[in-house]
Amino acid sequence: MHLKEQKKEKYFIIDFDSTFTQVEALDILAEISLEEHPDKEERIGEIKRITDLGMDGTLSFRESLISRINILGANKRHLPDLVDRLKKRVTKSFVRNKEFLKSNSQNIFIISNGFKEVIIPIVKEYGILDDHVYANTFLFDTNGNIIGFDTKNVLSENNGKTRQLDALNLNGEVLVIGDGKTDYEIKSGGKADKFFAFTENVERNVVKLKADHVAPSLDEILYVQKMNRAISYPKNRIKVLLLEGIHHDALTKMKDEGYEVELIDRSLDEDELCERITDISILGIRSKTQITERVLSHSRRLHAIGAFCIGTNQIDLEACQHKGVAVFNAPYSNTRSVVELALSEMILLMRNLPDKIPEMHQGIWNKSASNSYEVRTKTLGIIGYGNIGSQLSIMAESLGMKVYFYDLEEKLALGNAIKCTSLSELLSLSDIVTLHVDGRPENKKMIGPEQFSMMKDGVIFLNLSRGNVVNVQALCDNIKAGKIRGAAIDVFPVEPLSNAHPFESVLKGLPNTILTPHIGGSTHEAQIKIADFVPEMLINFINTGNTATSVNFPKLHLHVLEKGHRLIHIHENKAGVLADISKVLASNNINILGQHLKTNETLGYVITDIDKKYNKSVLQELRAISGTIKMRVLY
Repeated sequence: MHLKEQKKEKYFIIDFDSTFTQVEALDILAEISLEEHPDKEERIGEIKRITDLGMDGTLSFRESLISRINILGANKRHLPDLVDRLKKRVTKSFVRNKEFLKSNSQNIFIISNGFKEVIIPIVKEYGILDDHVYANTFLFDTNGNIIGFDTKNVLSENNGKTRQLDALNLNGEVLVIGDGKTDYEIKSGGKADKFFAFTENVERNVVKLKADHVAPSLDEILYVQKMNRAISYPKNRIKVLLLEGIHHDALTKMKDEGYEVELIDRSLDEDELCERITDISILGIRSKTQITERVLSHSRRLHAIGAFCIGTNQIDLEACQHKGVAVFNAPYSNTRSVVELALSEMILLMRNLPDKIPEMHQGIWNKSASNSYEVRTKTLGIIGYGNIGSQLSIMAESLGMKVYFYDLEEKLALGNAIKCTSLSELLSLSDIVTLHVDGRPENKKMIGPEQFSMMKDGVIFLNLSRGNVVNVQALCDNIKAGKIRGAAIDVFPVEPLSNAHPFESVLKGLPNTILTPHIGGSTHEAQIKIADFVPEMLINFINTGNTATSVNFPKLHLHVLEKGHRLIHIHENKAGVLADISKVLASNNINILGQHLKTNETLGYVITDIDKKYNKSVLQELRAISGTIKMRVLY
């Protein structure tokens, strides 16, 4: 009879500087001690340079330490301030997994080339035992000045960490977590079973090359070790693809969250997207990229799509529902930008400036008031009275215009705007007609030959909404015939995939016609707002399951669960699923802390908060419930 092999104890050996904390302690001490020094910046830069040389092995550790202390000019009175600053700079994933550190304190050691006077006050708040901290100690003169360190301490020498670990003589699996040469030396010296190159705060290629595993967070290490952690799935494994030159702030925000992010400055066609989307968890697009059912069929891990614009007609929302993919957009962020462009184009067209400006560049002086009018007292007809249309209404009135609007939905008129009962009524009254509708199928070619015939002779026409809502050939014919004496078009039925592709349209070269490359919302301010708003919605969805702002999911507003696990179950909207979920949990003796259900015509969306302890087999049972589309664990 064979005895079952006893499970080996796991010991975690953790570096301090740039691992447990986001920074090097001596770098921060330099900022404090050199605050009033005339050569502060030069000295701090030199200390950081020496730190890096020591970390990558270019300089011996002892040489690095001696050089930095000599430059510091620090005193014992600076240490409390240093500790306070470092407490605020503890690495995010260590803060997140404070419970793990506390509950496993007997098996966690800090082995650092830093200094105990600084390290112990910080790590003890995370449950690390004082006698599990091995580090150097400062030497002070009678005035408290730091003049050196205990040279008898093995951690002040080269390969000191290896010798220290040898002295500990740990009987079990030894896992080293660190960012420098002195950390991987423990493994190369035969005193560790595995070395994790920790890259959450700093990446050193020479260290990564020596690693058994590159770990962008403590979550990643606990995940591969199958140990309890604050979040069920490491954020660094969540891949994000941002297309069409989305503002760099979005990339920064999502990288700061811990995601693996790639930014491409153009849209991808269907074939390219089918190839790239396979392992993507979050996709960010603007208006050109088409998310079809075929594209979605190639996705294996897609949870959410962010439309970094107002419209979502480029996304098959129904197919996203069937795939369990939540879609978010930016319904307000670029409203002001579109409104300002529309107003400016109305003024330009009423003054016939699109023709006069190029004439001047050709040397033609054509000073005349012919076909040049003010917008004041003119009648503006707004088709689509949503966020953009209603704001345009207010601003147009402030210029002295009379405003009519038409919308399929009941909308509250703002200011003195008047609602028309039909599209034909609005078209017959307006000196200027502007479109601000969405791209739903029923709006396709809503303005064609018949609608143009209803307009006043000499009307000004603008479309800053969707390219497919206007019959472009009919628009071209009416401009040439003089029925429309000025037009501004920002969107087109077919648009180039990128700036490198040519633009073709029958509208090119027409008189008093402004053509712009879909830039209605493309202002610096709007792109920054969108780059902040959409990632926030996506991150919130991934972290909490919140769908309050989703355009295709049942709307649930949720807060972070402090203690417990949150299960997300997306299913076909059919009777009995909630009961089946509760039955599975009850049969596994799982206590439900809270439960939320919302449905729409297609989907059922259930959030269930449960106790920490549960058998992982329950997840497979939940996925096996009839009608299940997608199921995931948040924490």
